[in-house]
Amino acid sequence: MDTQLQSEIIAALEVIDPETFDAAAQAERRIEFLTRYLQETGARGLVLGISGGVDSTVAGRLCQLACERVREAGGDAQFVAVRLPYRVQKDEEDAAAAVEFIAPDVLETIDIGPATDGMWDQVLASRTPVTDAKDDYHKGNVKARMRMTAQYAIAGARGMLVVGTDQAAEAVVGFYTKFGDGAADVTPMFGLPKRRVREIGVHLGTPESLVNKVPTADLESDKPLLPDEEALGVRYDVVDDYLEGKEVAEQDEATIVGWYRRTAHKRALPVTPDGYLGRP
Repeated sequence: MDTQLQSEIIAALEVIDPETFDAAAQAERRIEFLTRYLQETGARGLVLGISGGVDSTVAGRLCQLACERVREAGGDAQFVAVRLPYRVQKDEEDAAAAVEFIAPDVLETIDIGPATDGMWDQVLASRTPVTDAKDDYHKGNVKARMRMTAQYAIAGARGMLVVGTDQAAEAVVGFYTKFGDGAADVTPMFGLPKRRVREIGVHLGTPESLVNKVPTADLESDKPLLPDEEALGVRYDVVDDYLEGKEVAEQDEATIVGWYRRTAHKRALPVTPDGYLGRP
């Protein structure tokens, strides 16, 4: 293994030291990050799209607790959870369970279907019709960007900040849409491998069904609920091992590093806990 490159990647992504990781302490640190940033910027709250996956569920609960803390200190902040289905969400029950657990101050639902289809139809009409096997993939990116457009519209109207769910396992392989779910003002879970997000979720009391749910971006209509690990060609447990300095199989290392290099253009990061508060 190229341990020097591995160490450089771990440092670049601010990966938390597995030897010192404590779920309760990390939850508190990230709630404090959001609380202080709200207080010091004067923003009136936080906005986050809730999909029903573990990342948005855990991030959403951190946001809700931070806004409550701002109010307890005499400030004025609310957390707006946004449901953003494309027509009908296939894992609707999971999204509903996530919202129930998070208990947001405000819940909004925006169907991105009409806007996405309208935009995509015009894109297709503007070019010579061709058969492109990746059309559904590109339309999936439009869905992700429409979701972020909606979140920024809500945040702008309310004087709030948009929260991202980026964590280390997705950051290293670039598994997010540039200017879609990769766009945000703050990323409270940055530096956490996937397993550490789950551990914080357990500490917060997240339902087990959501903590251990199979991760899926669910952006491509012709591949509904396609597991992330199938799309990436590597398991998150292996990605986490790599990020925590462990040795992984040669093929897995090649896959992770290949994704890291191909997606380097995506990693222009918003404000992160370490960048704002400093390393613990």
